[in-house]
Amino acid sequence: MNHYAAPLRDMRFVLEEQQRHRALELPGFEDVSGELVEAVLEEAARLAGDVWAPLNAVGDREGATRHADGSVTTADGFASAYQAYVDGGWNGIGVEEALGGQNLPEVVASAAQEMFQSANMALGLCPMLTAGAIEALSQHGSEALKTAYLPGLVEGRFTGTMNLTEPQAGSDLSQVRTRAVPDGEHYRLSGQKIYITWGEHDVAENIVHLVLARTPDAPEGNRGISLFVVPKFLLNDDGTPGERNDVICASLEHKVGIHGSPTCTLSFGENGGAVGYLVGEPGRGLNHMFTMMNAARHKVGVQGIGVAERACQHALAYARERTQGRRTSAQGSGECAISEHFDVRRMLLSMRARTDALRALALYCAAEMDHARHAASTSEREAAQARVDVLIPVVKAFATDQAVAIASTGIQVHGGMGYIEETGAAQLWRDARIAPIYEGTNGIQALDLAGRKLQRDGGHALATLLDELDDTARALDAHPQLAGWGAALAAGGEDARAAMHRVLEQGQDATRGADAVQAFATPFLSLLGHVLCAWQMGDAALAAQAAIDAGDSDPFYVQKRTSADFVINQWLPEGLAQRAVIDAGMQCLDDFDPHLG
Repeated sequence: MNHYAAPLRDMRFVLEEQQRHRALELPGFEDVSGELVEAVLEEAARLAGDVWAPLNAVGDREGATRHADGSVTTADGFASAYQAYVDGGWNGIGVEEALGGQNLPEVVASAAQEMFQSANMALGLCPMLTAGAIEALSQHGSEALKTAYLPGLVEGRFTGTMNLTEPQAGSDLSQVRTRAVPDGEHYRLSGQKIYITWGEHDVAENIVHLVLARTPDAPEGNRGISLFVVPKFLLNDDGTPGERNDVICASLEHKVGIHGSPTCTLSFGENGGAVGYLVGEPGRGLNHMFTMMNAARHKVGVQGIGVAERACQHALAYARERTQGRRTSAQGSGECAISEHFDVRRMLLSMRARTDALRALALYCAAEMDHARHAASTSEREAAQARVDVLIPVVKAFATDQAVAIASTGIQVHGGMGYIEETGAAQLWRDARIAPIYEGTNGIQALDLAGRKLQRDGGHALATLLDELDDTARALDAHPQLAGWGAALAAGGEDARAAMHRVLEQGQDATRGADAVQAFATPFLSLLGHVLCAWQMGDAALAAQAAIDAGDSDPFYVQKRTSADFVINQWLPEGLAQRAVIDAGMQCLDDFDPHLG
């Protein structure tokens, strides 16, 4: 369970052969070469595999410990592993140089992040949230706040948190009650926040809490919410941590998984009010916080892919070693490893192929994020951002749902041993299970896609993605080895278009539009996830086949083509069944009475 080898060959294939390092051609990345990217990924792989991965089971067993004074200590080895991450400059690899970062493309940072999430999801949550805090402060913070907190956050000396949810609020942030009372040049905050990931710990000098709260004169609802920086330690004049602020960990949540991650209930203002500083404009806290949340949502999708990869490796290693049963007549005779049984092969191939597809889609989205930030023209940046807006809910929701399913299949490969904690297969499922819930449940992601992103531009951004899918289908059709795959992919594109038009049409209904969007959102996102993953694997098949046609005998290309075959011809049909779900309408939801059970 402790062993993890980063899938460098697969990552290089996506970046170099599928994407052809298109992000490196953007303005601002002139000094970033393919050789540099390869060196960065190799170093990330070493840190993830040698330092972080061995602590994954340790964190699961030991968890985090809260003490009587409200302080929290993390599992043995976590602090030193995090420090190794900071010392290597990994916290800022995707941050622009002007803010003290490494100025590498987001697509490279995402590939590195997958490795750390695979190695140790519980520990990886800490810098993941810090990255979101950097994004929010750099876009919305005053110069004084950026000067005070960004250097520590970028370097990793400070970590960031996101404080939204309260006991009575859940996902409905309009119910937030935490108060922020003006007090000279700052505010005094009081209230309670729950589910705060890495809300208290011992791995960094300071914690920068980004907190949603209401000022005394704020109106009810979302428009009355503002965003505040509330540090664990107030800063001295020289920027070093000083006096302890009035915020304390009241308790640690007892969770299904990610035991190594301290998830806290935080209490603000028990002794006069926690000092906080307004971020951006009053009353626009949700808008500013969504900057952090959108950055985090893509990273959560990547996190799911990381756990899926770890589950793949774990299941493959077990299946190759576990001897049980006999070969069929076609395979010879005698005892064999379970990896030779075709039902087990089906599970293993399903895990591998889906993980490959999800990675390709997430890295495509990351490359579009790079274009949205760095493309030369405004029109290019706007078009890329529109695609990112459509892709992020799919990456977050679809990748995390699939990660849970892939980890569950990994348990099944192990058979009864998978249900025994000592094998480690169960931890991966338990860890992955939170990802469809946080940063907005996957139902919320589906509603965002179908109810906001799709309705906003009438499906234009999605249509451009489906046009690219059609180009891939035609290229597959043009190759004699892949022609049937092109027809299958094109059929998927047509189903996605038909479902999109139905969701758009039903969503505009004056009386039932909102209900229709809610009814169709989740099956629509699932359909779209399958189709877009198949598109990316169609591209992968073309790149692999080109290498094979050129005489490259590396078996990697045959395996990649096999993964694409499975995704397009065996997995995509499962997703296309969601069109029938949408076409069936929502009468059964109307008729269902939840009070009757």
